[in-house]
Amino acid sequence: MSGALEQLINKQIKRWEIIKKEVETEGYTPVITISREPGSGGSIIGKKIAEMEGLDFFHKELITRLGESTKISSMILETLDEKGLSLIEEWISSLVNRHHLWPDQFLQHLMKVVGTIGKHGKAVIVGRGANFLLPSERCLKVRIIAPLEVRIRNVAKQFGVSQEEARKRIIRRESDRRAFVRKFFHADISSALNYDLIINTGPLGLEGGIRIIREAFVYKKGSIKK
Repeated sequence: MSGALEQLINKQIKRWEIIKKEVETEGYTPVITISREPGSGGSIIGKKIAEMEGLDFFHKELITRLGESTKISSMILETLDEKGLSLIEEWISSLVNRHHLWPDQFLQHLMKVVGTIGKHGKAVIVGRGANFLLPSERCLKVRIIAPLEVRIRNVAKQFGVSQEEARKRIIRRESDRRAFVRKFFHADISSALNYDLIINTGPLGLEGGIRIIREAFVYKKGSIKK
């Protein structure tokens, strides 16, 4: 494990210590999971909402790195008490049974890492099938979409590539994400039944999407028993 990653984990562990105290007085704050079509602005929306609501932000690459190491997943699990560990085990067992999974080492680590984030709450998780890993009562599950032509323009502008190259990148990423969800969760990433909210940033724009998600987040938080 690199020094930078270990430093990041230690910083997050301290954040969870603060969150534990906040839960005692303010109640649990749910997690927002964001699944997104490439070029739809899902990552931008997720980061912006985390900043505005004071939530921790976990992007796909970070979740992947955290899920690749036994040492890291063990460090993260140690932030939970006995009751929390028992709850994670129940979530994982329910997930495995519901989706008829045979989790390999990576998926086992991923379930533990995302489950721990979900137990602490107060976070935004982008990607890695987090909406399949956490129970509905603990999170707001969002899917961000946009028309293909809009996404092509966004990717071309973001990476300074031609529209044809942008189209190829989108198709490749879409295929990878669909395959990931199909392989690990035996599910269809685009099925509306897997989400609480689907936002089309084509007509709504990023700001419109952010506003709607924040309203839904306030409602979700209020529906959770203290």
